[in-house]
Amino acid sequence: MSQKLTTVGFDADDTLWHNERFFQLTQAHFAGLLADFAEADHLMERLLAAERRNIRHYGYGVKGFTLSMIETAIEVTDDRVPATVIRQLIEAGQEMLAHPIELLPHARATVEAVAETHRVLLITKGDLIDQERKLAQSGLGDLFHGVEIVSEKTARTYHSVFARHGDGAGRAMMVGNSMRSDVLAPIEAGAWGVFVPHGLEWEIEKADPPRDRSRYHSLPDLGALAELVAAIG
Repeated sequence: MSQKLTTVGFDADDTLWHNERFFQLTQAHFAGLLADFAEADHLMERLLAAERRNIRHYGYGVKGFTLSMIETAIEVTDDRVPATVIRQLIEAGQEMLAHPIELLPHARATVEAVAETHRVLLITKGDLIDQERKLAQSGLGDLFHGVEIVSEKTARTYHSVFARHGDGAGRAMMVGNSMRSDVLAPIEAGAWGVFVPHGLEWEIEKADPPRDRSRYHSLPDLGALAELVAAIG
């Protein structure tokens, strides 16, 4: 009998390596730079609103985040933000783009274990150059049978990726820390969705678990994934 599950997709940021904590550290720095103009909570609300607006213009990643910080700084200062602050925001973004990659626990061992029995893919969204840099520095690149850096993770995206690299969404699984992008969207496409919470979650990616739990699983960390994959088949 052929395998029920043949392809396993992994998210990258905050699933295989740390990412969100660098955004939060930069946001704290941002709040300090603008402390004379806005309270931190109000500033974060304005920044989040800017990020939501700008995703369709800039996509996901550090570059869009940096531009959203600059836009927010201009707004909350009524166009009076000092050039020195703009410079420091640009430098903060550049520092994020150069930050070394730190793998999460069980990342390498889990991808290696699953790759022995299944086709494994990296499916991530964000800036192409930055995601390629992170994958290269992670040392995990050679483990994957395919890599997809996409502009958005929707059911249509997963239909396309799993058809191109595997046996279709019905025989695929997606693993990640985002309920919206890594769980709900692949389940809508017909795949399994496995939620591995990171602890730090971007507000835009938050969502409730699916009502239909037949293809939904939640794990405490990646260390439990190989056993789940084997159980499904």
